[in-house]
This record gives sequence, C-alpha cells and structure tokens, in this order.
Amino acid sequence: MKKSQIIFIVVLLIALIGLPFLGSEYAIDWMTKTLIYGIFALSLELLVGTTGLVCFGQAAFFGIGAYAVVNISADLDVPDTVYLLPISILLAGLYALFVGALSLRTKGVYFIMVTLAFAQMAYYVIHDTPIGGGTDGIYLYNKPSLLGFSLNSSLAFYLFTLVCLFFVFALLGLITQSRFGRALSGIRINELRMRAVGYETYNYKLMAFVISGMIAGLAGYLFAVKDGFVNPELLSWHLSGAVLIMIILGGLGHLRGAFIGAFAFALLEEFFRSEVIFGSFAKYWHLGLGLSIILCVAFLPRGLFGIPFILQSTLLGTKSADNESQIEEIK
Repeated sequence: MKKSQIIFIVVLLIALIGLPFLGSEYAIDWMTKTLIYGIFALSLELLVGTTGLVCFGQAAFFGIGAYAVVNISADLDVPDTVYLLPISILLAGLYALFVGALSLRTKGVYFIMVTLAFAQMAYYVIHDTPIGGGTDGIYLYNKPSLLGFSLNSSLAFYLFTLVCLFFVFALLGLITQSRFGRALSGIRINELRMRAVGYETYNYKLMAFVISGMIAGLAGYLFAVKDGFVNPELLSWHLSGAVLIMIILGGLGHLRGAFIGAFAFALLEEFFRSEVIFGSFAKYWHLGLGLSIILCVAFLPRGLFGIPFILQSTLLGTKSADNESQIEEIK
C-alpha cells in the first residue's frame, strides 16, 4: 500500500472516530448515511474504475440486501447481525451471479442496458408482489443486535458502519494489489491482449461482478437497519445513476476517490436542500446538484481526487508521478 494511501486512511479514521464527540445527533445520523453511500460507491468502483465495466443496475443488489434483512427479521424474535448480514450479502451475491453470468456476454452499451433491465426486473418484482409490500414498502420492526449488543443507539450503529467501511476498504485494497486485481486492471486496459496471454477474462469479470454485488448488499443491509424502512425506490435506476455519479465525481480508478465522491455528493445534496440558505428555492435542489456535478465534470476530468495533481502541475509546471504512471499504463 502506498504511503499516501496509508496517510489518507489514518487521517480519515481519526476524523470519523472523533466525529461523534464533536457533532450533534443529526451530524452522526447524516455521517452514518454518508458512510453507507461510501460502501455502496466502493462496490461500483471495483466494476467501473478497476475492471472497466459500467454497470447501471447496482441498486438491485443494494435493494436485495435491504429487503433481505427486513423480510427475514420479521420472522425472528431476536434477530442478530451475525447471521442476518451474511444472508443479505449472500442473496445479493447470488443475484449478482445470475445477472453477471448473462450480462457479461455483452459489451459496451449493451452491457449497460442489460444490467439496467435486470435491475428494473428486480424493481418490479419487489414493487408488484407481496415480497416487497408494494409501493408502501416494509418497516423493520425488529432491529438486529450484534452478539447481544443493541445497535439501536445512533452512536453504536455509526461505529458499526465505520468498521464495515474500513473492512471494505481493506478488502478492496488487497484485491486491487493482488494478482487478481492486476488482471482486472489489465482487462480494463486491453481485454483482447489479456485473452491472448491466456487469461479467462469472462471468469475474472464474473468474480468481480459478484464481489461488487455482495458489497452493495452489505450497504443495503446497513441502510435498512439505519432507517428501519425499505421501499422499491432502493432498487430504482435513479439510485444506480446516483452511485455512478458519486464515483465519477470523486475520480475513477481510486478507492479513495469513491469515498470522496460519496461524501461530496451527500454534502452537495444536503447543501442545496437547506431552506436556511436557499429559502423556497430549496425545493428545486436537484437543479443545483445537477449544475454542480456538470461543473465538476467539465473542469475536473479526473474528479475531486485529481485536484492536488492539477494544482501541482499548474503551480509547479511538473507532471505528477500519478500522471506518468497512467501514461505508462496506457502505453
């Protein structure tokens, strides 16, 4: 792991651990939601940033993880995260295996449309059948504990979510630095060349797709437990588009960029929704959010993560090591 990555993780860990002691109850709740978005964004980063697969159906796995905990815990007197969480992740992974096995036989825009179609299929199954409670959704009446310890307090659940985030960070860090991760990067750069040297690229992409779906299922589980309520919108294409915007906003190809993008997206959403700042115009918050994202994409092609490199090249007139490594990678 690079020195810059270690510094980022240490600083982030200190800041997030210290937040509950400095912030209000509302700040803790908002940051918990942001951490969940960060896990969700990291799941898609593995596909888009590392493997080069633009999936527009990531919300399906997120929603399956959320609905799994609500439906299963309804039949249990004392639901526990120890077995509910693996079940939610497994169900999301199984659907990812089904979707990936079929959709990965296509490429480009066809892959995007097929993943969207499977996500919409899951959406309408939840929307139109008793499984998902229809448009009204389902409440989580029995909130899961953790080995007998209650997660009802906002602080306890925040810390649990924080542990999950850093576990995902560590897992994806190990994956990207492994031979498997190097193979995924090679597939993103030139899949034909990877096939020529003997790699079964379909199997590698399918494994990445399943891992991504399972991580999204983890984020869905956390979201359902946090809000205590799920509805079909958790599987909608709007959410798939939002998480794709998060990783583009942060900067593709970097795990840190995925979290930065999720944080920036949540912060912009909160900012433009503020009636204190915008008054009656706050009801048009989508407009302000959209314009901000357009400006970021136009002036920051490498996302927010690339700002230090842009400043370095502009102020010092030199190319960063990151730029040079990317040029060599393309060659």
